[in-house]
Amino acid sequence: MSGSRRFDPERRTRIIDAALALIAEEGVSGTSHRKVAMRADVPLGSMTYHFASMDELLREAFSRFTYAVIAKFERRLAAARDLEEAREAVADIVHEDLFATHHDLVLTHELYALAAREPAYRELITEWMQRSQGALARHFAPETARELDALIEGLTIHRALGTGAHDRQLTLDAIQRLTSFPERT
Repeated sequence: MSGSRRFDPERRTRIIDAALALIAEEGVSGTSHRKVAMRADVPLGSMTYHFASMDELLREAFSRFTYAVIAKFERRLAAARDLEEAREAVADIVHEDLFATHHDLVLTHELYALAAREPAYRELITEWMQRSQGALARHFAPETARELDALIEGLTIHRALGTGAHDRQLTLDAIQRLTSFPERT
């Protein structure tokens, strides 16, 4: 660790960045205060100064991660000017945005695992889904937006973890089929 920095306004951000990097490399179970402090190049005491517990650090880190993903998702859909561009935007989300890196894939799945056990993380996932569906609902009926959100999740997981080719045209075909029917009542 380098010499201590008396005035270090970026320390909290470095700690969160270090936590996310460690989670992506070692999982939540392999992330500790000591490892995060070493990665962030901060004294161990800074950890408890900035975060009362490891849970608080994890919630803050995953919040920042999910808000960044949500913002990208919302920007992509907000730029679509018509139905065809919205369909293309959904395909871009699947093929370019979500799980674009191994880092993002692991962070997302670590968050899913936490959300399955811990209500605080479930709230993050719920907000993520609500905002994703809200962005989709700018172009698609609410029921279709929910179905598209599920399609996006499933296709990105298949792309990230599956084997074989992942043809963008097949994704567009699925989006077209899902969005070509009138809303069910």
